Amino acid sequence: MRKFIISIDAGTTSNRSILFDLKGKPVFSSQKEFTQYFPKSGWVEHNPEEIWRTTVKTLKDVIQKAKKLRGEILNIGITNQRETTVLWDKRTGKPVYNAIVWQDRRQEEFCAKLRKQNKDTMIFNKTGLLIDSYFSGTKIKWILDNVPKAKKLMNSNQLLFGTIDSFLIWRFTKGKVHATDATNASRTMIYNISSNKWDDTILKLLKIKKHILPIVKDCADDYGQTHSSITGISIPINGVVGDQQSASIGQCCFEPGSLKSTYGTGAFVLLNTGSKKIYSRNRLLTTIAYRINGKTTYAMEGSIFIAGAGVQWLRDRMNFFKKASETEKIVKKLKNNKGIYLVPAFTGLGAPYWNANSRGVLSGITRDTSPKEIVRATIEAVAYQTNDLFEAMKHDGLRPRLVKVDGGMVMNNWFSQFLSDVVNVKVLRPQVQETTAVGAAFMAGLKIGVYKSLKDISKNWHLNRKFSPKMKKNYRSSLLKGWIKAVNRALIN
Repeated sequence: MRKFIISIDAGTTSNRSILFDLKGKPVFSSQKEFTQYFPKSGWVEHNPEEIWRTTVKTLKDVIQKAKKLRGEILNIGITNQRETTVLWDKRTGKPVYNAIVWQDRRQEEFCAKLRKQNKDTMIFNKTGLLIDSYFSGTKIKWILDNVPKAKKLMNSNQLLFGTIDSFLIWRFTKGKVHATDATNASRTMIYNISSNKWDDTILKLLKIKKHILPIVKDCADDYGQTHSSITGISIPINGVVGDQQSASIGQCCFEPGSLKSTYGTGAFVLLNTGSKKIYSRNRLLTTIAYRINGKTTYAMEGSIFIAGAGVQWLRDRMNFFKKASETEKIVKKLKNNKGIYLVPAFTGLGAPYWNANSRGVLSGITRDTSPKEIVRATIEAVAYQTNDLFEAMKHDGLRPRLVKVDGGMVMNNWFSQFLSDVVNVKVLRPQVQETTAVGAAFMAGLKIGVYKSLKDISKNWHLNRKFSPKMKKNYRSSLLKGWIKAVNRALIN
């Protein structure tokens, strides 16, 4: 009988369930998009009930497929959009407000207040994070301050908080398990990454009571079982990892110095620093890469808010093309970018700028400019932003020599080559592109002994294609100078 592990990938724009064999190869996938809500400028929300419904639907699809293949489902791993915040009523299970998405910027004014109070160093030292509305803690506070029943429920011990993984686990187990893993906890801005505990000082500062918070477990751990009334059968949940850390696991970046970059809705660079926490002097984040058997491995991270979301904007708002896959054909037709740059600061700029007030800038346009140039500039911007992160890492004494890439954008060969040219290192693309999902599957498998060690997991990584830098030094330098000028224009806003 064939054996499978299911991975639930709860993303920013869609939910997926993927059936993996024990070598980490996807056998079957089901995906459902869900609605994005933008109530005000800089606000981004999801409906938690829609997240739940789409997750259950995709999971049931995959379970049915496993039955048809006469296979055995061993367990489930969950990976998720990390900082996105849900608060719900413990008694009814109903959310008190929409999920506030990681991209949401509504708490920037409050964050500015905390900075004026000189809380930056304390929070950075404890959490590895900068004060920013990106993280869950400020989102919790907004709901408590603006949804009256939320505070009432917290004060009566009837309120629960979770990132999307916690919300799904609580629902799947019918309220028996309220838990998250160390990687998701480390993205809340209320979790001490040294003590591996919720931080009392920060909780007091944000007026959040500890009893609403989930238990924090290892990435490979026991998270209960799905209730048979929901999924037809009861399946153990044995792996939970935040999406970017999960991609790093899926890319088998287990050695200090190993590096991956994922290009999904946003783009995220993670560099494994081993058991040592390295605090950036250049506004990168220190975070937990994974925690296994109580042992924490750390990473340095740089976040780009808009990557694939820029392509999505071109498709859905600008109507420049019908399918994202068309972009490669479009950009190939152009010899160069004709001096056009797009800085996609649609919701501000992430690392290393951390400017929430910046907005998008399109510069260098002339009467000769067509949609083709704007498409190319949007895609090029992702490579330029990646280089900003690499430069920050270099200034912190870390010198990436190669990068493993994944995500929808890297299937564009032109982009992958341009990325290699701009960051000036080798780019490795794996055979299995579902690195985020497979990382959670690996953790689930590790928990039950399918994989004996991280070294054992690494045997399942295989190269699809390598891209090496080809661009002349002077041309690269001129492109980057143009990008810096464009960014400076965005920062003025």
